[in-house]
Amino acid sequence: MTILGFPAELKSQEKRCAVLPVNVKAYKLLGASVQVQAGIGKHIHVSDEEYVAAGADVIASRDELLANADIVPSLHKLNTDDLNHLTPNTMIVSYLDPFNEKGFVGSLCDQNITSISMEMIPRISRCQKMDALSSQASLAGYVMVMQAVNQLDSVLPMMMTPAGTLKPAKVFVIGAGVAGLQAIATAKRLGASVTAFDTRTVVAEQVQSLGAKFLHIDLGETGETGQGYAQALTSEQMQIQQREQAKCIAESDIVITTAQLFGRKPPLLIDQQTVESMQAGSVIVDMAAENGGNVEGTVSGEIIKHKGVTIIGTGNWANGVAKHATQMYANNLFNLISEFWHKEENRFDLDIEDEVQSGCIITHQGLVVNAMLKSIYAANNSLTSEKGEA
Repeated sequence: MTILGFPAELKSQEKRCAVLPVNVKAYKLLGASVQVQAGIGKHIHVSDEEYVAAGADVIASRDELLANADIVPSLHKLNTDDLNHLTPNTMIVSYLDPFNEKGFVGSLCDQNITSISMEMIPRISRCQKMDALSSQASLAGYVMVMQAVNQLDSVLPMMMTPAGTLKPAKVFVIGAGVAGLQAIATAKRLGASVTAFDTRTVVAEQVQSLGAKFLHIDLGETGETGQGYAQALTSEQMQIQQREQAKCIAESDIVITTAQLFGRKPPLLIDQQTVESMQAGSVIVDMAAENGGNVEGTVSGEIIKHKGVTIIGTGNWANGVAKHATQMYANNLFNLISEFWHKEENRFDLDIEDEVQSGCIITHQGLVVNAMLKSIYAANNSLTSEKGEA
């Protein structure tokens, strides 16, 4: 019987985990055996007893759990020491950040570990139920608005009172992907006046359908990738964007930036001069802070003030609503695993030629097999060439 082993998350301050008792029941119906590390759900108030009642075995030792498992699903990637306890051909499934974690990917090859990167799930209709990036980004959009509201010294909605009328706060959202659209919707529900901008003019209708204004900036030829991500702008286009959005930023009470380029450093959208043009008491939330930031002066993991403007770069946004974030991520994992579960043989049916698996499998049989990553790892021939080749 295939054993799924779910370790507790080790990242500091992380509250989410990769499985809930309801998922345990679903995995058991597939025919899998489920083991969870003791205390895995403590940060979202799910007890070990609830996992046991659902059919899981609770394992006190992390090393023992990893050694037992055929498949190890988690939220964040395992640490290097964890890999030493896995048996060869074990499959791990988590966020891996394979573009930036070359050393870790090399270790996976050395240990002959098959790996699936959740952020590499293809953005096609078949994969919507597995798309962890989108599920967590949606919650991130909500959390970023809540954090901004907590730092703002005024209310969002218009209020007409005997003591006078309070104007609605102005919110400007840069980037209308999943996170941006959720931020727009949340700010509108709270009564703010919302404007948004995206390099992909095709999303203007979506922005307007949420009741927000779309800021039109003529950047010339732009567009999106086949996976639905915004394409990188030229330096000239970036200058035009920064110049044209500066007035809107200066007039805003809250600015939320969500621009991230898959596998690359995020673009700098707001320079220090523009930050200083904002009124004291205004708030900026930089979604990309952990990866370099959209805002000059952002500090990853911190909330800072620059000449009266609060800049929030705390990151790990979905962790702010950890219970629902766990529910969504755990369901994404189950949908991925169940999609390829071979019921007769009671195992995950690995197929690196499948249109979904070929996009998200990173390593297999000691090699980097992902087509998108092969060119990046090409310098290390031992990770991309069949054993025995020159």
